[in-house]
Amino acid sequence: MVKHEFGIMQIPPEHGKRYDEYETEKYNCISVNDDYIESVVNDLNNIDFYWHTFDVSRKGLAYCGVTLIPPSSMQKFISVIENNSKLNELKELLSKALNENKWVIHFGI
Repeated sequence: MVKHEFGIMQIPPEHGKRYDEYETEKYNCISVNDDYIESVVNDLNNIDFYWHTFDVSRKGLAYCGVTLIPPSSMQKFISVIENNSKLNELKELLSKALNENKWVIHFGI
């Protein structure tokens, strides 16, 4: 089963630094089935994220790469997944990050 990984970043991303390494333990990531992400990926294409570095702003997830999700985009992300019970754990993680004004890192498939 193919999975995406999401974790809360304790330190905000730095300009000029790339986040290309697969470090799921560092961020205490949760795993989310690709089928569940696939069901909402088009709706995420209208949300501002950063791909691999804070210096590359894009819309939508870096599906096969690393996405940095800023606190300013968290509520929109939560709104997209809030009615999908299979994404409750992800919703909880995003809500926690939002409440703590933290960034979330996503490791794609």
